Amino acid sequence: MTARYDTVAAAGESRYDTVAAAGESRSDLLDLPALWAAIKARKLWIIGPTLAALGLSFVAVNMVTPRYTGEARLLLENRDSFYTRPGQAVSETSGQQFDAEGVQSQVQVIMSRDLAREAIKRIGLVGNSEFDSGAGALGALKKVGVLLGIGAHPADRSPEERVLEKYYDRLLVYPVGRSRIVSIEFTSQDPALAAKAANEIAAVYLEMQEAAKQDTARSASSWLSTTIEPLRKKLAESEARVEEFRSRHGLLVGTNNTTITAQQLADLSTQLSNARSQQAEAQAKASIIRDAIKAGRTFEIPDVANNDLVRRLIEQRVNLRAQLALESRNLLSEHPRIKELNAQLADLESQIRAAAERAVRTLENEAKIAGQRVESVTAALDGQKKTASGANDDEVQLRALEREARTQREQLEQYMLRYREALARDAQNAAPADARIISRAIEPTTPSFPKKLPTILVATLATFLVALATVVSRELLNGGSPAPADDRPQRKARGRVEPAVGQPESEEDDAEAAAPPPRRRERIAGLLTHGGRIGQLHIDLSDAEAGLSDLTACVNKASEGHAPLVLVLDGAEPDDASPRALAQLLSERSRCILIDLASESRDRPGFSELLAGEAMFSDIITREEDSRLHEIAPGRAGREAVLAAPDIVDVALDALCETYDWVLVATASTDEAQVLSPLLARAQGALVMAGHAGNGHAVEAAYRLTDLTGAPIALVMLDAPETIDLVSQDKDPVPA
Repeated sequence: MTARYDTVAAAGESRYDTVAAAGESRSDLLDLPALWAAIKARKLWIIGPTLAALGLSFVAVNMVTPRYTGEARLLLENRDSFYTRPGQAVSETSGQQFDAEGVQSQVQVIMSRDLAREAIKRIGLVGNSEFDSGAGALGALKKVGVLLGIGAHPADRSPEERVLEKYYDRLLVYPVGRSRIVSIEFTSQDPALAAKAANEIAAVYLEMQEAAKQDTARSASSWLSTTIEPLRKKLAESEARVEEFRSRHGLLVGTNNTTITAQQLADLSTQLSNARSQQAEAQAKASIIRDAIKAGRTFEIPDVANNDLVRRLIEQRVNLRAQLALESRNLLSEHPRIKELNAQLADLESQIRAAAERAVRTLENEAKIAGQRVESVTAALDGQKKTASGANDDEVQLRALEREARTQREQLEQYMLRYREALARDAQNAAPADARIISRAIEPTTPSFPKKLPTILVATLATFLVALATVVSRELLNGGSPAPADDRPQRKARGRVEPAVGQPESEEDDAEAAAPPPRRRERIAGLLTHGGRIGQLHIDLSDAEAGLSDLTACVNKASEGHAPLVLVLDGAEPDDASPRALAQLLSERSRCILIDLASESRDRPGFSELLAGEAMFSDIITREEDSRLHEIAPGRAGREAVLAAPDIVDVALDALCETYDWVLVATASTDEAQVLSPLLARAQGALVMAGHAGNGHAVEAAYRLTDLTGAPIALVMLDAPETIDLVSQDKDPVPA
């Protein structure tokens, strides 16, 4: 319910049905036993369509005309070699590779219309009733369509055009993954025709490749033949202009492929260098001889010492010095003989000096001659430079003419080479196709369509799964197997919360009260008097689904995505029903967790450790064997530590409400208001376990709760077969 639970009686029977239905659909757990029972109950809805699909698929695959597929495979590679491409290396022609785009391009070539028309002629598809729509007489239905203008008459199109549509439907060309292999598949009802068509298509493709290469070579040779002759004439004219310009401007070529002007300039440069060298050498020798004469070392000069006259004079001087030394031992210096020898020796010295001076003058004369020669050669060189500088412009023009002629000569040689290659490739079998057949199609023995066994299995299995999914979906959408029609009034009566005494009942309630069943009169005890806010609820432990619906009607509706939080108080009597029994009942049809704050056990970690940060939810949530109920204990610190931190408790409860369908907080009915108030502030309802016969402590606890919360409050009695007279209607409320 969306409003507060002010009075259960005002809601009436229709309001209960709405809340009960919402409670029944609250659980999203998958009940496998109930689902399996529903599948078994509706097994005919699954087996029937499955058997029908099996039979129909078996008949269909045996009635369909089988088709056979022939497959041929091509390897795309460059088949040119040194012999088919003369003048080129083998590695340049055989190492080329087809990339992915090249392979796809060849696939499109195989599927081209020109190739298709040629293949149709060779295979003989024209006139074949399987492919040619114009073969044979027109059917009645087709004639009517032609008359009405819906379809065209087959005779209006050419035979190849009529066959092309079916041809492309039966043709499949695709590249084999990560390779340069192209597969050609052709499908036909005739296995021999399927194999023949695949082979013929591959053969036509190879022939078209060879023809394309030959056409390219033929067109190239034709173009080159018309280009070479004019180019040859241009070359002859260019060479004639070069020779004419050379002779007219005197740019004749001598040795070493240089012009005469350049050679003369080089010769004059050489002569000038030689003359300067001779002049410098003569001047140096003359200077050295003069220095030697001054130092009295004339005979040490090579040019003077090598002179015959000087050599004889030196020999005579040596002899005179020997005589002078011999005579000096016996004669004094004033002796005539000594004087004569000294005079002869002085004469020889003067003659030697005169010979050296003549050598100096000779060298100086040679230096003067060399200097004059240098001047004359320099003048000639300057004149030749002027001549050479004037010929530079002519040589520039000559080089331009030679360069043009050389370019035309190279172009003519290349064209001649290409022309000879094109003529060679134009010959038969000189241009192989860039592909070869690596696998020819053979006549298939097994039909490619239909695949009988896989088709039957797939159709049968698909029908079985669809039927099963339909049954399961219907069961899940309906929230489980519906109860029998005669049982639903008993379920409503068993969990219904009766209106308060003193409030008007609806007409439907009056009609039902007129003749209530005996068991229903025994189970319904009515409401207590405290403003009609305390209800009485009987739950049968043997019917978990009805108990879930009944309990849903006694609490306010929680916000979307959150489970209702319900506070459950024990009866404070030894024979009272335990909140655990109610939680066990809810866990059978929904996800339920019980937070036990009434227990004094401190032997295991629980809520206190979670609040202290010492444990996580996965550490404190426990579940007993053979039970779906989850439970959280107070913890080793006790319930006092839990109730001392209400803010943190609210955060933990919010997390649990987002995870479970029901969150039950069990406390003691003797707890004070300050303990129960924080929990009741966010609870959607409160339950007091009244046991099998009810007791005063439970009623007193229920009265105390009315002053603490505005949420619905109900006394819960489990398996109560008789009416329970709780208190007198005029009893005053018990204070909190």
